[in-house]
Amino acid sequence: MSSSLRIPPAPISDGIDLVAMFQSVWQQKKLLALVTLSCVLIAASYAFLATPEYKVSSVLRPAAINELDALNRSEIYQLPPSEALLRVGAALDSYDARLAFFRANPKLFEKFVRPGQTLEQSFEDFNRNSIRLILPEPEKKNLLSAYVKLEMTYPKGVDGVAILNGFVDYAIASEREKVAADLKVIVNNRLSELKGKLEAARSGYDIEKTAKIASLQEADSLRLAQLQDELRALRAQLKTLRNDRIAQLNEAIGIAKSLGIQKPTTPSSLGESGSAVAGSVMRTEINNQQTPLYFMGVDALKAELAQLRSRVSDEFTEPRIAQIAKEIQLLASNREVEVLKARKNEEIFLAGVQPLRAEMSRLSSLNIDMTKLKLVSVDQQALEPLAPASPNRPLVLLLGLLLGGVLAICIALARQAIQGGKIIAHNGKVDSISIASSDPRTEGDLSGRRSRSGNSLLAK
Repeated sequence: MSSSLRIPPAPISDGIDLVAMFQSVWQQKKLLALVTLSCVLIAASYAFLATPEYKVSSVLRPAAINELDALNRSEIYQLPPSEALLRVGAALDSYDARLAFFRANPKLFEKFVRPGQTLEQSFEDFNRNSIRLILPEPEKKNLLSAYVKLEMTYPKGVDGVAILNGFVDYAIASEREKVAADLKVIVNNRLSELKGKLEAARSGYDIEKTAKIASLQEADSLRLAQLQDELRALRAQLKTLRNDRIAQLNEAIGIAKSLGIQKPTTPSSLGESGSAVAGSVMRTEINNQQTPLYFMGVDALKAELAQLRSRVSDEFTEPRIAQIAKEIQLLASNREVEVLKARKNEEIFLAGVQPLRAEMSRLSSLNIDMTKLKLVSVDQQALEPLAPASPNRPLVLLLGLLLGGVLAICIALARQAIQGGKIIAHNGKVDSISIASSDPRTEGDLSGRRSRSGNSLLAK
């Protein structure tokens, strides 16, 4: 006869017995204390052995309006306080500016130089990890919150205050020099522009003066040529008139000779010359016709003819010739041209250049002391910190204590879970033992052994 006996497994509870868990953890209090103390010691080692790092900061705000008033009143360079703050902030954030300051102050940065690294590599590490620029949030950016903040973290043994304040002063001085250079360039360019306009005015004046002189001389030359032509024409005309008069006189002399008119007479006297007249006779003759020339008589006509033939010049007979001679003499020298050529200080005759000269004089006398120009207001300078920023020893010890306690509890729970798993596995093996025997006494012995084995495991 054979039989099989299987012991059913104990029921598993669905809930977690917190009291039993706490008791099982508390039973391992030595382990808890050991793990917690180890974490605290590790945290204390870090807190007291790690190199302390300090943090300093400097805050810049816009300068007062009166600080930039002299520069803005120059009317050639406008720099509002807000823009000046942004320019200084850009210089503080500039890689080139930081590198230049790093190179210019090697003694301040000795602790940042690592063996086997170039100067640029050491600076790159410093620039990436040690210095940071902070700007206000865009949505909160206004006149009240406008600022630029520069923070720096550094290890013990580094003069961080001197580095940060020195770099702020270096950036401000650098921007001041840039503003001074920009102002100088703008002033020089403006002066060059004004000088160019003044030279253009002078050139225009010279051209205008030369053109006016040429115009006057051309007019005089034209008038002189016209007068000379008129004079020659008048002379030719007078000569022709004299020849015509001579021809008329010759003709009249011939007629007078044929009529026997020796002395000047009249037509009526000529008609009565054959009749005897007694007494004194006065004749009056009125007619509307010109008396022929031959009535002048041969003597008078010959006398006029001789005079005409002996005449050297006919100019005295024409008044216009004297007038022409006068005008030609006046044209010999143009007084306006002489005055224009005799000008010595021609600057006073330039038109429209007075504003240019005034502006040039103002720019030349512009004297802004750039060394006293205050671009920003240093609201907070970097000060020597009273305590290191890291590590925070109380906080590190507290975190070590908390983490040690949590880690100890986790280890205790893990040990408890591992031990419980071994017990369950061992019980499973005992329960699966199969009994195959035909003797009832054997079954009883096996039952007794099983019972004793279970009690011994529970006791453990």
